[in-house]
Amino acid sequence: MYICGVKTKPITYLNFEIDKLTRSIENVITGDSFPTEVSIVTKADLMHVTKKNGWRFNWRQEFDTNDREVYKLTILNNPTVIQGLVSLKFEPAHVYMPLIESAPFNIGKSKIYLGIPGNLVAFACKLSFQRGGDGFVSFHSKTVLIDHYAKSLGAYHFGGHLMIIDTNATKNLIDKYFKS
Repeated sequence: MYICGVKTKPITYLNFEIDKLTRSIENVITGDSFPTEVSIVTKADLMHVTKKNGWRFNWRQEFDTNDREVYKLTILNNPTVIQGLVSLKFEPAHVYMPLIESAPFNIGKSKIYLGIPGNLVAFACKLSFQRGGDGFVSFHSKTVLIDHYAKSLGAYHFGGHLMIIDTNATKNLIDKYFKS
């Protein structure tokens, strides 16, 4: 896509499911909770994050995009098994979330863990506060999920497909995931 002669990345309309807002992540079968950590992705991390391995998006391409940072969610003390990924673009007044995805084994009826997307969105909210964005996070949603994000995340439908999570909603998410 080109805007004013400059090549831009097309917008991805997100369709992640907030299955449960958990304190960490939760095993579907046992209900056991596991503390998590979010850290920056490295090239080595992406060796197994491929479409061939069930991932839907090209995370290598996202990683190589200059104006974004890609983060991984892992279980504490198990940094090699990626539970989910999020791409973040830091704007002057907010954080934009171009892409988010749970690991293939955390999607659908046979998923292993609940809480992956909520955890990653809460992290984006936390970074927004840390980088001076007053907690504001935005993303583009598929039409059928607009109401889901409004109910589960407290996001506002800003028009078109744009969703905004404001300061109050981000504080609630941060308290849920990061309050000690």
